Amino acid sequence: MKERIAVNPQIHFGKPCVAGTRILVQSVLELVREGLSFETIIQDYYPDLDAEDIRACLQYAIDVVAAEDIHIAATSS
Repeated sequence: MKERIAVNPQIHFGKPCVAGTRILVQSVLELVREGLSFETIIQDYYPDLDAEDIRACLQYAIDVVAAEDIHIAATSS
């Protein structure tokens, strides 16, 4: 799935896109967040995508969150 997402500094300032397109991962994720089905996203918004591209966007987001270091500041009582 990783080959389906590309980061190129010449396209959208290096924001992740579906490989071979200028479709931002963020844009796809926003449509998923709105509750649109994969079929609707493909038919109505991005006919160049397929379901595996959308799954790759979701996996990319999961991978980013999994790799994130979370630092919790101690609070004083």
